[in-house]
Amino acid sequence: MPRIAALETADMTAEQRQFHDNIVSGPRGGMRGPFQAWIHSPKFAELAQRLGEYCRFHSVLEVRQSELAILVTARQWTAQFEWFAHAPIAQKGGLSETVIEDLRAQRVPNFAKPDEAAIYNFCTELYRDSRITDATYAEAVGQLGEQGVVDLVGVLGYYALVSMTLNVFEMPLPDGVEPPLSL
Repeated sequence: MPRIAALETADMTAEQRQFHDNIVSGPRGGMRGPFQAWIHSPKFAELAQRLGEYCRFHSVLEVRQSELAILVTARQWTAQFEWFAHAPIAQKGGLSETVIEDLRAQRVPNFAKPDEAAIYNFCTELYRDSRITDATYAEAVGQLGEQGVVDLVGVLGYYALVSMTLNVFEMPLPDGVEPPLSL
């Protein structure tokens, strides 16, 4: 059970209902994951979802690249719902099953693509050290360009927010789904 109540549409304020309707009718298609918590603060929810929409659907990163960063983030935070939701998207977007499984099992993947190695190195170094060395930065810019690195930082920040939301409010997996990540 989540720590925060799911709202019935009949009990929503006008702002909450507008947020709900925008999420349900938009590319996400439903009030899953962090949206059930965020709706309790509809102005925050709207701003956060707009950032998320850019990060997920409009950044210069390829789906494979952004989903790799999302999975590194989900694993960093042991965010079960985030992993559940994004591992299939990552695979469909071209990230190999082997890389996905290595991330899930907390093993360093053997990347066949240099951009994936650069993203993984960037993400793990930033999460581990709270900063990036000049060499890691140069590797990321070389693979993604400056806008790509800015967008990568945005993806990491947004999905860290999502992970914190999921974990703090104990947002559940769908019924019958076992947690995919070990603690």
